[in-house]
Amino acid sequence: MTSPGPPTDFSAVPTGAARPGPVRRPGGRTAQVRRRVLDAVRAHLVEYGYDALAVDAVADRAGVHRTTVYRRWRDVGGLLADVLAEAADDGWCPPDTGSLDGDLIAVNREVYAALTGDSPITIALISASFRSTQAAEALRAFWADRYARCAVIVRRAVDRGDIPAGSVARRLLVAATAPIYHELVLLRSPADGQLAERAARAAVAAARAGAFTESEHPPVSFGPPAEPANAEHSAVDTCPYSAAEEAR
Repeated sequence: MTSPGPPTDFSAVPTGAARPGPVRRPGGRTAQVRRRVLDAVRAHLVEYGYDALAVDAVADRAGVHRTTVYRRWRDVGGLLADVLAEAADDGWCPPDTGSLDGDLIAVNREVYAALTGDSPITIALISASFRSTQAAEALRAFWADRYARCAVIVRRAVDRGDIPAGSVARRLLVAATAPIYHELVLLRSPADGQLAERAARAAVAAARAGAFTESEHPPVSFGPPAEPANAEHSAVDTCPYSAAEEAR
């Protein structure tokens, strides 16, 4: 499960729901213009940052007329959204190593490589999503698709009996990949070649213990205890499990 970037550099992540067929893209000169413009967006974003990203600067760098860019993409948000849409329009499938451990380690290594590679485009796009509503929406759609594709990893593990039935794919996948983003993107920790494997194995151990299974129990309240409805019964029954979110 790799992260957003140029389609040639990146493999993708989710799948549980049915995925629409490939998006038909324009060909010929239109496709060439789109390729030059999106390449210019990525290069300019990495080199100068979001604040310097402007339609005129992208047009100059791509060697196309600025009215062409304004007409098709309107603004910076539209450009960033199209970069992410292009990244999602690929044929990547999650690895199938024969074990849950192996699949999640392989996915995590792809994520790790995308975040520590020579081109920081993935981190640049994540950062830009905090500044642009359109980019944020496109990034959410990108991750939803990636996690949906990877849901098959969890289904296979359940079918093999590796983890309990009812394990929620998205929760398990987020638990496996989140430590990598937290360490490398939020904390800016030094590169750690063992991080991908540690995070994957920790998620697998939790999954085998039933941490990601659906539950019908109500969520636990950690606020101050409510007054008992019946004064004769002071004990408040609680359950140590939280209600599972809908994640399929």
